[in-house]
Amino acid sequence: MKHELPKLPYAYDALEPYIDAKTMEIHHAKHHQTYIDKLNAALATHPELQEFSAEELISDLTSIPTDIQTTIRNHGGGHANHTFFWSILRPGQENNSPEGPIAEAITKSFSSFEKFKEQFSNTALNRFGSGWAWLVISNGILEILATANQDSPLSEGKTPLIGIDVWEHAYYLKYQNKRADYINAFFAIINWDKVNELYESQ
Repeated sequence: MKHELPKLPYAYDALEPYIDAKTMEIHHAKHHQTYIDKLNAALATHPELQEFSAEELISDLTSIPTDIQTTIRNHGGGHANHTFFWSILRPGQENNSPEGPIAEAITKSFSSFEKFKEQFSNTALNRFGSGWAWLVISNGILEILATANQDSPLSEGKTPLIGIDVWEHAYYLKYQNKRADYINAFFAIINWDKVNELYESQ
């Protein structure tokens, strides 16, 4: 089974003005596709692994043959991270904020949604170089963390609920070096219904 680029549940311009259409097109059709192509090339040498999803592969990197372990970490991680990223976005909404169980859990863990937003934003802003910031759940506990490059919380046994890509290709066409503006815009396009669904499935 070859890994394939997932279709987006919205048009490339659907996240305007928060993320521009050209960035979405390049990010999805070029960057994400490259991760998939290199993942498939690595797996061609180990057909016994082709039945596993990218998420399954990166969840147990120690079981991956050493000759492709780094490729699976980087490109399997890139595929899994981006597939997740697209799934938790939706067209922007003013005053976009969580409701229901995830809202209660965020308030319980971080005192308030505003405190969560501040901590998450700072983590994303201070991720040096390329990487991601995440809201994850592990053993019922919410946690904010950052990972380098295409590393995934799944490799640490933690389940992502929100992830923001802070590689420059995710925002540079519109925001140039203003990562903070991109992070702030991200909060308008979080699909809180999906985040709540992920939270309740744990």
